Amino acid sequence: MDKMMLMTRSAYFLRKIVNTDSRRTFSSTCNNKNSWRRAPASMVENEEFRVFMVCGEVSGDIIGGRLISSLKRLSPCPLRFAGVGGSMMNNEGLRSLFPMEDLAVMGIWELLPHLNNFRKRLLETTEAAFLFQPHVVVTVDSKGFSFRFLKLLRARYNQQGLSCPLRFHYVAPSFWAWKGGEERMNGLAKLVDHVLCILPFEVDICRAHGLAATFVGHPVVEDALSAQLGTSSQVDELVVLGKADNFRNEHGISSETTIISLLPGSRLQEVTRMLPIFADTLKLLRCSFPDMVAVIPVASNQHVQEHIKKNVQQWVVPAILISGESSFKKYDAFSASKAAIATSGTAVMELQLARLPCVVGYRAHFLTEWFIRLRTKSKYVSLPNILLDSAVIPEALLSNCTADRLSMLLNKIIWDESLREEQMASARNVLNILCPKQKSLYNLHGGRLGSSCTPSMIAASTIMYELTCNT
Repeated sequence: MDKMMLMTRSAYFLRKIVNTDSRRTFSSTCNNKNSWRRAPASMVENEEFRVFMVCGEVSGDIIGGRLISSLKRLSPCPLRFAGVGGSMMNNEGLRSLFPMEDLAVMGIWELLPHLNNFRKRLLETTEAAFLFQPHVVVTVDSKGFSFRFLKLLRARYNQQGLSCPLRFHYVAPSFWAWKGGEERMNGLAKLVDHVLCILPFEVDICRAHGLAATFVGHPVVEDALSAQLGTSSQVDELVVLGKADNFRNEHGISSETTIISLLPGSRLQEVTRMLPIFADTLKLLRCSFPDMVAVIPVASNQHVQEHIKKNVQQWVVPAILISGESSFKKYDAFSASKAAIATSGTAVMELQLARLPCVVGYRAHFLTEWFIRLRTKSKYVSLPNILLDSAVIPEALLSNCTADRLSMLLNKIIWDESLREEQMASARNVLNILCPKQKSLYNLHGGRLGSSCTPSMIAASTIMYELTCNT
C-alpha cells in the first residue's frame, strides 16, 4: 500500500479545503446534481475530519469498524467519530449514542411494538449529527432507519439554511429484489451522495437512478484477506480453513462426534423465531447421529447472547457457544463441522468462505411472510443462489421452514458427496464475483491502493477522494 502517495495527495486537497472560503461542487461519475458546499470553519480551526456514522445491526457494525480503521490509515489529519454502532466500532473509537440493539429490528409486524422507541432514537440521532457538524455522514445498511435519519438530517440543515455534509450509504438497499423496488431509488439521490455497493450489479442500478456508486466488494472478502494477511503465499483463492483439531481438542470433542454449526441470526426477533426450529431439527437428526454436538457462533448482541444461553440449557443436544466476534474461533468451528443450518444473511457467505455445506431456513411473522410472498421478485433468499440463479444451497422458507424439512435437507447434504462438492465449487464462483477486479480498481483509484484492496480500504479511499477532489 503506497500510503505516502495517498496521504500527500489528500493533504494537498485538504490544504485547498481549509485555506479557501470559496464554494465547491461535488462531482460524481453519474452526473448526480449536488448542492454547493464549503468546508466548515471548525475544520479550519481544529484541522480534523469529523465523521458521523450510523449502523443498526451486527453485520453493519463489523463493516463500520473496518471502515473506521481504514479511514484512520488513509487520513492525513486526525479523525473524530460519533454516531451509533456496536462493539466493533466502539473498539475503533466510536462511542455510540445508545445501544445499537435498539435499531436491530427487521420486518413489518415485528417493528410495530418498537415504533415509539424507534422515533425517539431517530430524533436523538438527527440532533446529535447536526450538533457534531460532520464533514462526512456514513450510514451502514439498516435502510429503514438510515434513510429516515438522512431525510430528517437534510431537513434540519435546510431549516438552518446550511448545506449538508457529504453523505455515503454503505451496502446498497436491495430494492432490486422487490416488485417496484427500483422505482423507490429515484428519490434516494436527494438523500445520498454516494453508494458503496457490496454487489457488482448494484452499481449500474444505482447510476441508472441518478446515484453515484462504487463497487467495493463484499465484506466476507475481507475475512479471507485478513486471515491470509502476513502469509507468504499469494491469494489465489478466497477461502478460510480453520483448525478443526484445535477446536475439538479445546472443547474435548472426539473425532467420532458429529458437529453441526447453527447460525440463527443476529437480531433478537429472528433468533427467538428460528432457535426453536433449529433445536427440533437437531432432535430429529439425532436418529442418524446419536453422538452429536451443536456449535453456535453468537452475535455481539447482548439480548441475543442472553436468549441463546438461557435456551440451550434445555436442549437434548449439547451446544457450545462461541463469540461471533472471534473470527478465528468461528472458522475453527466451521472447519470441524460436518454441515450447518443458517438463517439467510451474512452467515451464509461466511459458510461459503469456510467451504462448509449448509442449508438455509427462514421464518417471519405471518404478516411479514404474506408481504414477502406478495412483493418479492426473487425465487431465493440466500445470496449464492441469487447470484448463480440456481438452488445450489437448499432453502426451507416461510411455511416450509419446519424441523422435518430442515432435517431432511441436512441429512442429504451430509451424506450426498456430490451435493457437498457442488456447494464447494459454487462457493469459488460466488466469491470470485464478489471480489473487485484489480484492473477496475486501478482505473478507479489510480493505483493509490496498491495491494491493500480490501473492501473497507476501497470504501475509505472512495470517501477520502470524493471529500477532497474538485476543491
